[in-house]
Amino acid sequence: MTTDSSSTSTSTTAAGGISTFKGQERALRADRLGTGGLLLSVLAATAPLMVVAGVMPTTFAVMGIVGQPLLFVVLGVVLILFSIGYAEMSRHVHNAGAFYAYISRGLGGTAGAGAALVALVAYNALQIGIYGIFGFEVSGLLATYAEVEIAWWIPALVAALAVGLLGWLKIDVNARVLGVLLVIEVLLVVIFDVAALADPGKEGLSLHAFNPDTLTGAGVGTALCFCIAAFLGFEQAPVYAEETSRPHLLVPRVMFLAVGGVAVFFALSSWALTVATGPAAVVGTAQKQSAGLLFFLTESRLGGTFTDVLHVLFVTGMFAALLSFHNVVARYAFAMGREGLLPAAFGRTSGTSGAPGTGSLLQTVVAVVVVAAFAIADDKPAGDPTAPVLHLFTWFGNIGALGVIVLMAAASVSVVVFFVRRGAAGAQAWRLVTSALAALALLVIAGYTVKDFEVLVGAGPNSSLSWVLPGIIGLALAAGLVLGLVLRARAPEKHARIGLGNEAFQLDKAASS
Repeated sequence: MTTDSSSTSTSTTAAGGISTFKGQERALRADRLGTGGLLLSVLAATAPLMVVAGVMPTTFAVMGIVGQPLLFVVLGVVLILFSIGYAEMSRHVHNAGAFYAYISRGLGGTAGAGAALVALVAYNALQIGIYGIFGFEVSGLLATYAEVEIAWWIPALVAALAVGLLGWLKIDVNARVLGVLLVIEVLLVVIFDVAALADPGKEGLSLHAFNPDTLTGAGVGTALCFCIAAFLGFEQAPVYAEETSRPHLLVPRVMFLAVGGVAVFFALSSWALTVATGPAAVVGTAQKQSAGLLFFLTESRLGGTFTDVLHVLFVTGMFAALLSFHNVVARYAFAMGREGLLPAAFGRTSGTSGAPGTGSLLQTVVAVVVVAAFAIADDKPAGDPTAPVLHLFTWFGNIGALGVIVLMAAASVSVVVFFVRRGAAGAQAWRLVTSALAALALLVIAGYTVKDFEVLVGAGPNSSLSWVLPGIIGLALAAGLVLGLVLRARAPEKHARIGLGNEAFQLDKAASS
């Protein structure tokens, strides 16, 4: 019997020293991303313009917290503490399953299975939620500039198909698309920041927003939830570890560049908003202008043409975030398929591009089904705050954010356990301390997120949504833990593979020899 060497060879060595088995279709292509490509892929998920134009005005308006710039600094410190241990783990574990792989190594395969399901649900939710605001904005742009009236779900579905197509391409092609969009939107926000500082409001270049006294009141906890969601994306760097030539160097480097850069960028941009309006007026102006705050401020300082371009880049920035989260979901599905947590078909890459094609297809199908369901339920004008299009964004975005916060807390605990079990507690002592501090801080933020969920999604205080929506993450965790327990009892060889990634190929090779 003849065999196809591309799919059934017993052992190959991919670039970067990663040993594979049964061909490259069970391993992501190495040496596709350098520091720049990896950084751009990660930062695109943070959607900087979407944060500045959407998250920041909402936090000012709904929470009434003037000290949002200081909040970004505080969260930046927390996430750097988290990144110290997380980055050290990335030197020891190279797996597209990132979060669940790390949690598996520290807390065991059953906990890893629970984390895997949470990650798959959370990142799917984050990606799908963006389709709501994307469709809403594109529909508005077409009505304003082309006088064409179309339903929001049409551009949302077109975007889902376009993202799905790009997801089948090589990751370096994706990185170039993400990079161009990201650089342009960051540049435009920086231009606004400079213009705001050059033409401040009545209070001048006030630093009041960095005063600790501004972080008082009932809205601080909920503001933490809003602002930490703005950082989501930086933690994705280890997902691409197998596709870099030197993951032990590039992944930690990119993580720290991403966290530090995002913290500084968002702190300065939110400060620029307070300077432009005046700290005393920023809450009232945000309440009046809502998501139009940034565009209102650029109109008077930089003119209509700049503001029009900003509107367009607002949309392309969201598209970049959609593609970035899509790539992450596809790679989680790939890692889970390779290790027996999903059907084996998900654990293979497409032949020509080396991309996780089945995982990409799964994410596209789920996105299309969810968007279609919300489109069918949409019987209200898009501007109505109860319209399903806005629910799609707020519900799914906050479900995803809660899931990732829980994963970060669990990963921090796992770092501590991992190195203690290896007898490296003394050598890694300072990293274990930072991981423990990060875990405590993240658990507090997760608690506030659950407690204030009705505020985050705009529901009433007695709404069932306050427990049904966060309950989705709880159900995903429970389902994953049950799956892990079943595998441990009925298929211990699969349970032993959870979190191993490419190292599992060595088990295959040993078993077949």
